[in-house]
Amino acid sequence: MLKEFKEFAFKGNLIDMAVGIMIGGAFGTVVKSLVDDIFMPIIGRVTGGLDFSERYLVLKGDVPDGTKLAEASKIPEAVLLTYGNFITAFISFLILALVVFIVIKKVIGSLKKDEEEPKEDPKPSEEVILLTEIRDALKSGKPS
Repeated sequence: MLKEFKEFAFKGNLIDMAVGIMIGGAFGTVVKSLVDDIFMPIIGRVTGGLDFSERYLVLKGDVPDGTKLAEASKIPEAVLLTYGNFITAFISFLILALVVFIVIKKVIGSLKKDEEEPKEDPKPSEEVILLTEIRDALKSGKPS
């Protein structure tokens, strides 16, 4: 069993997976920055200055209107539903899913394209041509 684990761990599968996880984590950070720093300000501008990161709903407690999220979350009896963070995370997910879809479609498309391209038949050797002529002559019953 130890031998099988060594083969698995050092064959490349585990290393490939680790590299993929590290790149995925870094890519997630880039997408989060893209959403938080680029898209959300644009969406906020289009929606009339709405800042999604400050959007919340008070479920319990007494929070004065217009209180910033950071201040409202410090109120001990307040229970908040911070739906603005969810909207931001959902937009991040959509962008990440779109990018992954495009990349996968491009990679899979190029692989399928390679498979579908007809392979050029190599020119048959002289022996094959001669054998084909002999076969055809035998079938027709006439010597060449």
